[in-house]
Amino acid sequence: MFKRIIDHWVYGGVLAGVLLLLLAPLLTAAWSTALTATFLHLPFYMLHQYEEHDDDRFRRFFNQTIGKSQEVLSREAVFVTNVPGVWGVVAISLYLASEVHIGLSLIAVYLVLVNAFVHLVHAFIFRCYNPGLATALAMFVPLGVYTLRAVQLAGGGTAALHALGAGIAVAIHAAILAHVHRRLRRGA
Repeated sequence: MFKRIIDHWVYGGVLAGVLLLLLAPLLTAAWSTALTATFLHLPFYMLHQYEEHDDDRFRRFFNQTIGKSQEVLSREAVFVTNVPGVWGVVAISLYLASEVHIGLSLIAVYLVLVNAFVHLVHAFIFRCYNPGLATALAMFVPLGVYTLRAVQLAGGGTAALHALGAGIAVAIHAAILAHVHRRLRRGA
């Protein structure tokens, strides 16, 4: 059963993303603008992941381009990266922003902005579309910039919190690349 979840997580995610967007006005009615914007990172990411991972497109594209046709990115790695590594991190960021300090929402903010940047760099290097590029640019950039501004206006945009948010987002993406490079060295 768990293999089926690993293989098809993205379809539950896109449905959950739509449901979260529909419920957002109810759930966030009493929240600040910055906290509401942070919440929106989760359903937006789920919609992005559908463009990216429907029919296993991103993993196949990544293995073809970066892996040079070797399986450097497995289905299990994609699942771990996206479910605990994205959904979990955004949820933790939202809780921390709500209960500790609004500036901790910058973890979610930089996660989407770094992801959009990585999609853009990948498109530039390989001179072609990559799965997830359209929603990364159309949704992540505006949402990320809007939330950055909302967090600044809410007093949460200290240099230390920007560094923490950006550092965590870069570390997550670097961990994925480190995993891929390890598999490339071992011949996948």
